[in-house]
Amino acid sequence: MYIDPHIHMNARTTDDYQAMAAAGVVAVIEPAFWLGQPRTSADSYRDYLATLVGWERFRASQFGIHHCCTVGLNSKEANNPALAEAVMDLLPLFLTKEGVVAIGEIGFDEGTELEERYLRAQLELAREYQMLVMVHTPHRDKLQGTLRTMALCEEHGLDPQRVVIDHNNELTVEAVLERGYWTAFTLYPQTKMGSERMVAIAQRYGSERIFIDSSADWGVSDPLAVPKTAQLMRQRGIPEADIHRIAYANALAAYGQSGEFNEADWLQPAAIDQRRQFEGNSVLRGQTPLTPDSVEGIQ
Repeated sequence: MYIDPHIHMNARTTDDYQAMAAAGVVAVIEPAFWLGQPRTSADSYRDYLATLVGWERFRASQFGIHHCCTVGLNSKEANNPALAEAVMDLLPLFLTKEGVVAIGEIGFDEGTELEERYLRAQLELAREYQMLVMVHTPHRDKLQGTLRTMALCEEHGLDPQRVVIDHNNELTVEAVLERGYWTAFTLYPQTKMGSERMVAIAQRYGSERIFIDSSADWGVSDPLAVPKTAQLMRQRGIPEADIHRIAYANALAAYGQSGEFNEADWLQPAAIDQRRQFEGNSVLRGQTPLTPDSVEGIQ
């Protein structure tokens, strides 16, 4: 079994859900993020967050995958203060919804003063609501951005064990591990970490507080990156216990602290019945539905 604790399924197809389930992915966490172009109002943000806690959670269940999410104001849109203020007013409406495991993904993009203002505001929300935090580390000046983010987390009194620092690489891993944070690696072609590099990380640093995700979205990305990388680790002789922690158990331990990410939800799932509807809509488009009585199901 595998967990993909950072994947943007709103941008993926149902074929991806089917392929992930067949490859052994049993649970996913979908962080709120940028859509590829700026949102024009807080209302579009509200509808997007409602989709994460509503339709997308339902859609995943219809293909045998347990779906949770994180909610937050992303760093790119923090640079639009009118939108950002309105979104900050919205966030408390979603933080206590079923399936919300953290505030995220939040952090720095360009490292602006506005980004820091709204990162601080969301760290305070995490304190107020006793929420976990998922951190997006910047693509540029990654080490300095990561160090700055950890310093802010500590300034706001957050326990590193309740913060996941994501999108790490060879430049950041030691600093993040040394300060006691959960250390996640995104297996995203070209711009973040490839599978070969991740194997080298695992060989050097082991599996304590380390886990992997795909961050698959609307760009060139792979929703099967977690199981594929786990298989490469096996081929390279990494112990199975380490692979289990990196591709499953550590993500469960980190996000399980929320009380919303529980192994029983996928070990003892409700039967798939694709005749079910969510607000009048189903995943059916003419195909024969999978039901509890189906001869064949998602394995």
